[in-house]
Amino acid sequence: MSLKTTDLCDEHAEELSIATPLFHDYGGRRAFHGPVSTVKVFEDNSLVRQALEEPGEGRVLVVDGGGSMRCALLGDNLAGMGRSNGWTGIVVYGCIRDSGDIATMDIGVKALNTHPLKSVKKGEGERDVSVTLAGITIRAGHYLYADEDGLVVAARPVHENR
Repeated sequence: MSLKTTDLCDEHAEELSIATPLFHDYGGRRAFHGPVSTVKVFEDNSLVRQALEEPGEGRVLVVDGGGSMRCALLGDNLAGMGRSNGWTGIVVYGCIRDSGDIATMDIGVKALNTHPLKSVKKGEGERDVSVTLAGITIRAGHYLYADEDGLVVAARPVHENR
């Protein structure tokens, strides 16, 4: 069964929020999907780590980093932790680092860009709140689909009715 974002848009466009094409693929897994958990932070990845330390159970972590281009919110250690803990993907509205290593990992990672500087660690931010990025609003529990053609979100898993 195909879960291509193009096919989902053809069949379920009225149920989907389609992200503005801002994200680049960095993970070894280009196509991924799952229920969403969110983190809203600014130049502090403490809550990103906290989320990825938990069992992912096939979820996708959406990190609203405010679009900051001044530091990275995800590196190879956190991406590897997410993969090991069962997260299927991570979307970062901000930057990542260690992109060469992340490209070898079996986890989906989308981000705006790369940056070599790590973030601060003050423990600031919010978990599982609604976030608005790339022209769409994403809530914890929504269902996200991503591949080389883009990123779409639905209030429910639309692929189950295919």
